[in-house]
Amino acid sequence: MEFGLVILLCFWAAVANAKVEEEELKLEADLPFQRVAVDLEATVQCCYRWKENPSVTWIMNVHSINGTTRPSLVNQSENVTPKLMVESDGVKCHSLVFKSPQLNNTGLYQCKLNHGSLHAFTHGTFLQVYKPLQKTLNLSESVKNSIITAEGVLLLLCVLVPGTMLLCKSKTLNELNRKKGREEENIYEGLNLDDCNSAYHQIQRSNQQGPYQDVAVCGEEIQLEKP
Repeated sequence: MEFGLVILLCFWAAVANAKVEEEELKLEADLPFQRVAVDLEATVQCCYRWKENPSVTWIMNVHSINGTTRPSLVNQSENVTPKLMVESDGVKCHSLVFKSPQLNNTGLYQCKLNHGSLHAFTHGTFLQVYKPLQKTLNLSESVKNSIITAEGVLLLLCVLVPGTMLLCKSKTLNELNRKKGREEENIYEGLNLDDCNSAYHQIQRSNQQGPYQDVAVCGEEIQLEKP
């Protein structure tokens, strides 16, 4: 009975101590996202305020296809190395350096702080490693400027040439219309209106008299002799 009471008191004391330590621990805001190209050096940090000096372990969380995360310890190597803790104004920071990150280094990195019975995780930083697109044609700036200038000239020609052709065509049509109008006016310039009127009246009179005339008109009666 007494032994069980001692164990229970120790447990409550440890829990109370852990709560006090947890209240004293203040996590700083980490960089939530970092994007870096393959083979370019990258550094991930975790910072906190705490009077204690806990042991720090870097954890990498990889997202699987079904949406779950799979935490694992970061394997230290020549490519991935942790740096010594740096403290400034009461803020303690731990760094993880990637000298030549690869695509498989993409994941959420957190610091696991261990001190006594307290285990805490920092907010973490998601590191995305991407492979940059390779240039198909490696052109200098002068060549690019020349190409842009040539494109501008071609576009200008594509606008000017059809416009000039349309203007020339419309001008030719206008000249033809003017010439046709002048020819129609010249048809009536040599006609005399008086001659036209006299000829018209003659035609009218001839129509009224008819096309045929009597060959002979008998004005006297013929007297026959008696036998």
